[in-house]
Amino acid sequence: MVRDSPRHYGWRTISDGDGVSIFGGSHVWVDHCSLSNCNDGLIDAIHGSTAITISNNYMTHHNKVMLLGHSDLYPQDKGMQVTIAFNHFGEGLVQRMPRCRHGYFHVVNNDYTHWEMYAIGGSAAPTINSQGNRFLAPNDRFNKEVTKHEDAAESEWKNWNWRSEGDLMLNGAFFTASGAGASSSYAKASSLGARPSSLITSITSASGALNCRKGSRC
Repeated sequence: MVRDSPRHYGWRTISDGDGVSIFGGSHVWVDHCSLSNCNDGLIDAIHGSTAITISNNYMTHHNKVMLLGHSDLYPQDKGMQVTIAFNHFGEGLVQRMPRCRHGYFHVVNNDYTHWEMYAIGGSAAPTINSQGNRFLAPNDRFNKEVTKHEDAAESEWKNWNWRSEGDLMLNGAFFTASGAGASSSYAKASSLGARPSSLITSITSASGALNCRKGSRC
């Protein structure tokens, strides 16, 4: 559920314009949404949120797509665990698909057909496990890299655990891996078995809002 109670964790002020805002929430499933052109992020999860699945969504025409983690200086997000699966990241997207801080993130079986700056980024030593995705790089030769290690020198980010397994790289796309690959770290960023990237068209074919009619199965 996107919202299940009028009570919130902490003091909420006026919305900053996110399509979906998860604030101190846990066990949240954002599924089969079509999202574009929001004021801030399409989906943001902050302030100790965890146990989140973002799946089967269709996202287009937006700059800062998805923020996971409040701040580099907010250690309460170190336990964050998020699964991003079976989504289509499409036309007109720029960056943050997602942008991660601290925690553990499983990016699995998504279709990336457009980005202008980068697809997956992070800071504050997040663990990112990218498996079975399809990445189609833009034609701009300066923005072929899938990843962006943010707000740190290479001497620091080279120790962050980021890996790519079974991803399909198209049009010159490349993933800059880092870290020693501690199995205990990736265990927290592994929520399901990845299917082959050759199946991505089929896997993501029904992403986005469902076409449902009363009395009929969606």
